[in-house]
Amino acid sequence: MIRTPLRPLARILDARKKGENPDAIEKENLRIRHEQMRDMSRSRAEGRLLVMAVMFFCAFGVIGARMGTLAASEPAEPRAQATGASIIASRADIVDRKGRIMATNMETFSLYAHPQQMIDPLRTAQELVKIFPELNEERLIKDFTGKRKFMWVRKKLSPEQKQQVHDIGEPGLLFGPREMRLYPNGALAAHILGGASFGREGVHSAEVIGTAGIEKFFDAELRDPAREGAPLELSLDLTIQAAAERVLLGGMKLLNAKGAASVLMDAYTGEVISIASLPDFDPNDRPRPLTDGDASDSPLFNRAVQGVYELGSTFKVFTSAQALELGLVNPNTIIDTSPPMRVNGHRIGEFNNKNYGPLSVSDIIVKSSNRGTGKLALQIGAKRQKEFLESLGLFKPTPLEIVEATGGQPLLPQRWADISTVTISYGHGISTTPLHLAAGYAAIANGGHYVAPTLLKQAGPKLGRRVMSERTAAQSLDMLRKVVTEGTASFGDVPGYSVGGKTGTADKPRRRGGGYYTDKVINTFASVFPAHDPKYVLIVTLDEPVETSGKKPRRTAGWTAVPVAAEMIRRVAPLLGLRPQVETRHLSSIINTSN
Repeated sequence: MIRTPLRPLARILDARKKGENPDAIEKENLRIRHEQMRDMSRSRAEGRLLVMAVMFFCAFGVIGARMGTLAASEPAEPRAQATGASIIASRADIVDRKGRIMATNMETFSLYAHPQQMIDPLRTAQELVKIFPELNEERLIKDFTGKRKFMWVRKKLSPEQKQQVHDIGEPGLLFGPREMRLYPNGALAAHILGGASFGREGVHSAEVIGTAGIEKFFDAELRDPAREGAPLELSLDLTIQAAAERVLLGGMKLLNAKGAASVLMDAYTGEVISIASLPDFDPNDRPRPLTDGDASDSPLFNRAVQGVYELGSTFKVFTSAQALELGLVNPNTIIDTSPPMRVNGHRIGEFNNKNYGPLSVSDIIVKSSNRGTGKLALQIGAKRQKEFLESLGLFKPTPLEIVEATGGQPLLPQRWADISTVTISYGHGISTTPLHLAAGYAAIANGGHYVAPTLLKQAGPKLGRRVMSERTAAQSLDMLRKVVTEGTASFGDVPGYSVGGKTGTADKPRRRGGGYYTDKVINTFASVFPAHDPKYVLIVTLDEPVETSGKKPRRTAGWTAVPVAAEMIRRVAPLLGLRPQVETRHLSSIINTSN
């Protein structure tokens, strides 16, 4: 607004000339100025009122919309809050293939202290040590009487312990609600479940995170709120897992073995029905990893998935299968296994220096001839041997859904010379896990397809790439059956369930200095059943077993791993829904004894 003077000089002079009163001009200008100021103030007030009206309208609109949303939504419990980002405390259950709980959550309490609020810190420390003997009384007294304002005492409490702490009557001891991971079956399937621990923690909640096994592999999925609490369904069967672990433990103790492992796998879906490693542990109280020594000495070590071993003669059927597939031989082709046999200056011998002489390809597997298998491998050649073994998944870690599976990297020769070709043909010079072996035998059992092992329940067969023809797979199955009925695995025959398989006895390599022990072995029995219509693969491996019932200690797989596998099949086959087959005799063998 342009301000004009109240007494403009030009108008004053003009008024004096005309004889008018100059004061009237000032009064008129003053009146006009006041009217302009009043109009401006009114406009400003009206604008402010309009802005306030719009703001109130928007605020009431937001509040009304929010009230409508809340009225239409489902009621829910308030979430636990923590400083900073909220803590996701919920975690989905893990169940077996039949929906039985393997891992779940349990409501519990944590114990923390406000030392500055304690009335009698010395007595409190003494009483806590009585309840929790693992606590250090001197350390507690130092913390309770120091300058600390907050400290954790125990991360988990049982209801009984909570009541005992409550009875102390100390106002400086406080409880915080939280969930903990519970494994109701104890050590059952411990190596698969792995375990869980607390991540971010607050006094009102704590984050439960996976630390090993499938808990860590599927950690994000188990904590995902979008799953709405849907459980993770595994391929394992708890009943079969319990039976397998019990038989394996009994066999391990009877045969004085250092450790043991077993894998039971569906040959068509790749589902791992049971997988065991001994010694084991309780995931509710997971032990600490070893800081020195051999990792395999720890109960945390998964021998079935992480244990990389030379699995011996169980590999011989792969060699014969490839020779059959390439058309180099047929099951009746005769191979001379007589000594001597030298490759790159190395002598190839047989177990106990036996001389089997001329053998058919089928008998090479039945008798478990090193020379016969080696000669088949030389016909195959290193390049084709490597391609075939790689197609069976024996060159990289298995894709099993636990974090430890990546540690099962097979050990291969740096230079694949002729001597490597020969020794690998009978399971020496290459080290793999029992799970690798299970996947390889599944290809024979299902008609020639590679199947990736999995811990997740499948809706149906998951056959992968074809690695051999149906004919080759069938011929290999016949050989495996003869190993049980006529060869080194005679203790593996289970009445009612035709079993086929191959034994493997491998000297154990020394930890230092190279070479092999003369009195320590890794024994394996790789089997399929029922042999006439195979559905399952079972691998049993024993570390340093020795059978001592005879005059001399016996360490071969036929005396150790085979009987354990047979007992396992005898117990789990009915649980798998397999009906025993009764072998009928020919009418000519029936004698009429009636008069």
